Amino acid sequence: MPEIPVAPPRPDDRFGIVVAQWNRGVTGRLLDGAVAALEKAGVPADAIDVAWVPGSWELSLPAQQMATSGQYAAIICLGAVIRGETTHDQHINRAVSLAITEISLATGVPVLFGLLTCENMDQALARAGGPVGNKGVECAEAALHMVGLLRNVPGA
Repeated sequence: MPEIPVAPPRPDDRFGIVVAQWNRGVTGRLLDGAVAALEKAGVPADAIDVAWVPGSWELSLPAQQMATSGQYAAIICLGAVIRGETTHDQHINRAVSLAITEISLATGVPVLFGLLTCENMDQALARAGGPVGNKGVECAEAALHMVGLLRNVPGA
């Protein structure tokens, strides 16, 4: 069974990153990881645009505008929602995950879900460069993979 090859990033590829300011101690680490992974793959720093939004709820609108602009190969959304005493976190997580999926499907641009949905701050920090890894790095690697894969999908 033949595999569809994954192409490396092109010199003119731009990547957008939308990152939430809320829980910046976590999201800043996710951002650092994503940028480092893109640069390691050969994406120049000036081909990475970062848009800071107030919180994770606001990730989807700039992601949609970036995706529809035709200027970006992929968009990476980074945020951290920590469970509190109410179900507020569940509403944010569900809405953002659905919006990101819809944006990607509607535009054909990979929009990556880097929203941590954790029970507590320790879990979030563990996923932002701690013992569980860095989900920002993973999102950037997934973005690179998807961009390269979609370029080689037959009939695309």
